[in-house]
Amino acid sequence: MKLLFVAGFLAVIVYNLGAGLYYMLVDKGTSKRTVNALTRRIGFSIALIALVVLGIATGLVQPHGVGV
Repeated sequence: MKLLFVAGFLAVIVYNLGAGLYYMLVDKGTSKRTVNALTRRIGFSIALIALVVLGIATGLVQPHGVGV
């Protein structure tokens, strides 16, 4: 369940990144849709990081060392 939640968040982040690219190419700087899409992407990224940190702090997520 945790993996699906994180994967869903990542999918939304990648979608907003693609939407920002699309709006940048289509609008030619005439609207703020690019800025809004990239701002949402940053917001979702910060929220995902905060949720992972909260999960680690509460013990819901168990971090592991890479190569340990």
